[in-house]
Amino acid sequence: MRILLDYRPALRERTGVGEFVHELAKALCDTADPGEWVTLFSSSWKDRPAATLAAEMPSARIADVRVPVRGLVWAWNRIEWPPVEWLAGEHDVVHSQSPMLIPATSAARVVTIHDLDFLRHPDQMAAEIRRDYPRLARSHAARADAIVVSSQYAAAEVTRELGVTRSRVHVCPPGRPEWSAAVAARQSARRGNTILFMGTLNLRKNVGTLLEAYARLRSQVADAPRLVLAGHTTSASARWEVRAKEGPLAGHVEITGYVDTARRIELFANARMLVLPSYEEGFGLPVLEAMACGVPVVVSSRGSLPEVAGGAAHPIDPDDAEGLAAQMRALLNDAQADSASQRGLLQASQYSWTACAAAARQAYASAMEVHARRG
Repeated sequence: MRILLDYRPALRERTGVGEFVHELAKALCDTADPGEWVTLFSSSWKDRPAATLAAEMPSARIADVRVPVRGLVWAWNRIEWPPVEWLAGEHDVVHSQSPMLIPATSAARVVTIHDLDFLRHPDQMAAEIRRDYPRLARSHAARADAIVVSSQYAAAEVTRELGVTRSRVHVCPPGRPEWSAAVAARQSARRGNTILFMGTLNLRKNVGTLLEAYARLRSQVADAPRLVLAGHTTSASARWEVRAKEGPLAGHVEITGYVDTARRIELFANARMLVLPSYEEGFGLPVLEAMACGVPVVVSSRGSLPEVAGGAAHPIDPDDAEGLAAQMRALLNDAQADSASQRGLLQASQYSWTACAAAARQAYASAMEVHARRG
């Protein structure tokens, strides 16, 4: 099987989608059968794949096309031209890391849909997503030979909202990070001293309620750990940044901006708990990372978070600031934290990148069958 992966989300700062495609590519390369190859497709005028990529995935073929990415995206999304074969050669399967199809003359086509927030809140999306996804996603999903999602929750959402048959939707959950064991060892040696949130500070992450819950916690526990908000700031987060510097929160909240892998490891190693009170998540990778590191988690009852956390957490309504504060206060108790940590490690052990790659291969094989039937 000749697989082309759209590697562009991993070119610069690797947030959730970038991390997913990078680790999926690595797992596919590590488990490839003889005669199978994986091509990592990149297109940018100025951003190049990391110099270490070839050494990290020596069996991968890297198709690095120097074209203005905005122009290519516009042409691909709007007029579905040029075919990717013109840029990267013939393949059996082309896997887009967005809901938008990559044009191809002969390959089966797969799209990834991590969540549908672009349909519900298009005004909160970046320009390209706001412009194209709400109008085009249903058409592209209908024509995709397979759709990859990362949770059962996302599969149900895509099936219902986009009107596609469940047989074309394939669940490929991400895996726990390879660095988690080293962090878990540090966690067992000493307890963390921060409350960690990780993710882009946009409206769906519900940071406002988290700040309210943290303020309540501080009123109840004077020496509560400081709160670290780790992730990109946005226009929506400006009010939270102001609030974090005022009143009872001043001096107790740190906003880091984007964090790379090395910084992420450090943050988890220093975390007493992770709190993710999102209104919507297609998966929630920081929750899996935290559990794999032995860090207890507090999650909301919305989206995929109850599915991902399993028995490691007691999901709380995202609008219940008092309930979130109570869960955080409970995890300041050593015995309860130890129990939550063990439950999280057990839950995280169910996720692996090898399993993700196997599920992706099944999706690719299915896509080729659908593509052949469609002619």
